[in-house]
Amino acid sequence: MLQFITNTDCKVPVKDQIFAVIEGGCRWVQIRMKDASDDEIKSVVNEIMPTCIEKEVFLILNDRVDLAKELNVGGVHLGREDMPPSKARMMLGPAAVIGVTANTYSDIISVSALDIDYYGIGPFRHTTTKKNLSPVLGIDGIRKICYEMEENHIEIPRVAVGGIGYDDILPLLEAGVNGVAVSGAIANASDIAAETKRFISLLPTHE
Repeated sequence: MLQFITNTDCKVPVKDQIFAVIEGGCRWVQIRMKDASDDEIKSVVNEIMPTCIEKEVFLILNDRVDLAKELNVGGVHLGREDMPPSKARMMLGPAAVIGVTANTYSDIISVSALDIDYYGIGPFRHTTTKKNLSPVLGIDGIRKICYEMEENHIEIPRVAVGGIGYDDILPLLEAGVNGVAVSGAIANASDIAAETKRFISLLPTHE
């Protein structure tokens, strides 16, 4: 499972990043444009939506729950300072996918009883993509959280996030995650589509 997170620090425009990762085979895209206006995000969604529908790409927004509802995208990813998942669920309905950020096992259990669809566990390593970064977990930290989830029978999917590169994929899968969310390593590649294919080649075929 590969989730591509758009990167506004990249010289390639967001919409072109998305078209390229779709060409490379990615079918799960999170639009993350923290400092953009609603109109800027709407413009991107309107441009890419026909291709997303044609290629069956699952599209979610970072944080902007109201906008996700208005644009009828597949769901949202929520940070710890964003709207509570329970409120987002009420707004978006039962079919929406809601992911939440987790940096500790306490973060996991604080929302494990709610109707959420995946955890974004990280950051795996330091990344410049996100401001106010939580403590870096590394492979041992992510393995520990995955182990604690298994021990306590929390079966919500786990997606590692934060500074992930190609060589990190297999160790992260072995540590217990179900997938990875990648931004800069793909967005800054000289050939985004080819790099997307390379990442996907290491991931489970059910993606």
